[in-house]
Amino acid sequence: MPEYILDSLLDVLKLLPYLFLTYLVLEIIEHKAMDKAAALVQKAGRFGPVIGGLLGLLPQCGFSTVVSNLYADRLVTGGTLLAIFLATSDEMLPILISESVPAGVIFKILGVKLVSGLFVGLLFDLVRRAMKVREGDVNLHAVCETTHCGCEEEGGVLKGTLKHTFSIALFILVITLALNTAIHFIGEDVLRGLILNKPVVGPLIAGIVGLIPNCAASVIITELFLEGAMTTGAMLAGLLAGSGVGLLVLFRVNRPMKDNFVLLASLYAAAIVIGIVLDLVGFVITV
Repeated sequence: MPEYILDSLLDVLKLLPYLFLTYLVLEIIEHKAMDKAAALVQKAGRFGPVIGGLLGLLPQCGFSTVVSNLYADRLVTGGTLLAIFLATSDEMLPILISESVPAGVIFKILGVKLVSGLFVGLLFDLVRRAMKVREGDVNLHAVCETTHCGCEEEGGVLKGTLKHTFSIALFILVITLALNTAIHFIGEDVLRGLILNKPVVGPLIAGIVGLIPNCAASVIITELFLEGAMTTGAMLAGLLAGSGVGLLVLFRVNRPMKDNFVLLASLYAAAIVIGIVLDLVGFVITV
């Protein structure tokens, strides 16, 4: 077996215990606190983006899908939904923890996502109120079970933990293998000089990757950043745009469809503008 393939397998095997423990804790939190968190956001009113941004830091797609359904029922504002989409980290946090990334680095990333979510969410609601845009009165009675989003796992905490652990480990293995193969054949310097490491262009492309309604997007972006293959701005643009399957659920349950595209465009625009600005001002997070 070639050395770069063996290294990839060993790297992922080393991560498995840490991934399992991280997802176990997250599953317990999700099962215990999800309903209370959703109720808190629903009652927040104009302060929804503030509460939503804070609660949006909870990783995995569960919370973003729940609030997508609340928005379809017009129980939260569009700014609250955007704040949660921008703040949520999907699979980023478990990967950073399992890779033993320093706590300071993790808090910096989460801090940027939180501030971005709060600012954009409040601004979005402010603009809508100034334009006298009604949030609407439709009530689709959309709940996560009817959308089959896959975020609520039957079988309890252990089943959900094992499923998340091995599915994300598989994603990491594929990406790590691809990166190690690229490094082996084209060299590390060439990989680090690719387009994702370029200002402006990097965030534009990373933002598109982040919009992919799948946990693979956050895995790809996080691993590329850890390998030094993208700038801080590009990494943050991708992670800000990523909301797991939250966008997919939004398009499934919310009408009119035009409203979904407005939210999608706002999410992407906010993510890439923040990423580009951070790169231009020289903001760097070093692992």
